Amino acid sequence: MNRKFLLLVSICSLILLTSCWNRRELNQLGIVIGMGIDKADGKFLVTTQVVNPSEIAASMGSGGNSPVVVYEEKGDTIFEAIRRMTTESPRKLYFSHLRLLVYGEEFAKKGIGKSLDLLTRDPEIRTDFYITIAKNSKAGDVLKVLTAIEKIPVQQLYESLLSSEKQWAPTLPITLDQLNSELIEEGKDVKLTGLMIKGPLQAGESLGKYQQSKAETYLKYDEVGVFKKDQLIGWLNTDESKGLNYALGNVKSTIITIPCPEKGLAGIKLIHTKTELKTKVSGSKPTGNIKITAEGKLADVYCKTLDLSKPETISQLERKAEKNIKDNIHKALHASQTQYKLDPFGFGEAARRDNPEYWHSVKKDWQQIFGKMPVNVEVTVKIHDVGMIKTSPLNFMKD
Repeated sequence: MNRKFLLLVSICSLILLTSCWNRRELNQLGIVIGMGIDKADGKFLVTTQVVNPSEIAASMGSGGNSPVVVYEEKGDTIFEAIRRMTTESPRKLYFSHLRLLVYGEEFAKKGIGKSLDLLTRDPEIRTDFYITIAKNSKAGDVLKVLTAIEKIPVQQLYESLLSSEKQWAPTLPITLDQLNSELIEEGKDVKLTGLMIKGPLQAGESLGKYQQSKAETYLKYDEVGVFKKDQLIGWLNTDESKGLNYALGNVKSTIITIPCPEKGLAGIKLIHTKTELKTKVSGSKPTGNIKITAEGKLADVYCKTLDLSKPETISQLERKAEKNIKDNIHKALHASQTQYKLDPFGFGEAARRDNPEYWHSVKKDWQQIFGKMPVNVEVTVKIHDVGMIKTSPLNFMKD
């Protein structure tokens, strides 16, 4: 009898546990996929990009309206600005599907630290979204620009950032967790990818621009911003950004264009890279060391006199590819050490990890020490594949 009673109580308890006391129906929520943060009149200016479900649902077709709705409000805190949006939005804004956070450049120059509290504290906000800087513009303006291939602009920006990192390598997809880690850890300065509006903003807000094959206004990732603590200090150009990514081991695949021995150009596709970054301390003097090994294959050749059947020809191409990578790294080092006096590479972190006692004695003066620190760069490139043909068709063409 007791066993039957206990079984009955257990079943009743399970039924009670399945209740959903704080459920929220989808038709009651505004799904936020992008957020921008600027400053205006001494307050936070928050912009949200919210999915317009009636335009996204495939079964309903398209009514010719925008696939997203943009809300913008000011507040003394970010949370206040978000709640003020309820005066315009018919639904409660829901941030669990946030894909992209954009900071305006002027806001980033004054410091992004205070804005991170809500984003980190609120359990409803996931921390796997990417963070970028609106270069030469406001974050709110970026979120108002519509895109062509993906219906939802932020989704296209999200995919483009990942694609650029994997295929070209001048960008850095940084999540909230990674940003918080770099702000807290010693010896490694923050860096975030820039996002630019190309063309007039007003044209970018209209769906009509996509009746043309080439949009007048579009969004493009460009350069990497470097920070001193939480404040944006400046920008690394494309070559410098790529050099930084090489040193950090972030290059998965990219194209290197090199000059031919006599005339023309050749492209080498890197398909695998491995990086080691260390700081060696001898006495009280540190030296940085970057060692990169890369594998690649010949992508395209515009050289009439290049004989790919000769091993020495392949060796020449490998040496030139190594020089290209070295040059980009040295450009990034020069900008970081001389122009900005920052360490986005993380040589300080490497010193702290390998030699804690030394780091403790120099961490207050690390920026000055890093600015004068010599860095050895060693690059090895091996070309394993030259393609189906050994001789370029250009060899058979007359000048």
